[in-house]
Amino acid sequence: QVQLVESGGGLVQPGGSLRLSCVASGSIFSMNHMGWYRQAPGNQRVLVAAITAGTTNYANSVKGRFTISRENAKNTLYLQMNSLKPEDTAVYSCLMSRDGMSYWGKGTLVTVSS
Repeated sequence: QVQLVESGGGLVQPGGSLRLSCVASGSIFSMNHMGWYRQAPGNQRVLVAAITAGTTNYANSVKGRFTISRENAKNTLYLQMNSLKPEDTAVYSCLMSRDGMSYWGKGTLVTVSS
């Protein structure tokens, strides 16, 4: 079983930046899908960004503003978020998958407000 813990959320003004981290309890080297998802109040959880078999994908709403990356040596997945907008407010969760198994973190809250 792999445990995932997200951090880096908080309150930020519009136009600001945050970097989210998702630390795994074990090696992420063999994870073939790693992604960040978000759920805003009253909405379903949606994909924000993912790395799948080495290819990165982004939701249209965050292209050019968010960057997903991984650091295997630290068992960590990152999400750099720039030019944040109020509509980016949500709970952000990470997902990692391998060998048919998926692991979720509990999430970190990002609030974009002046």
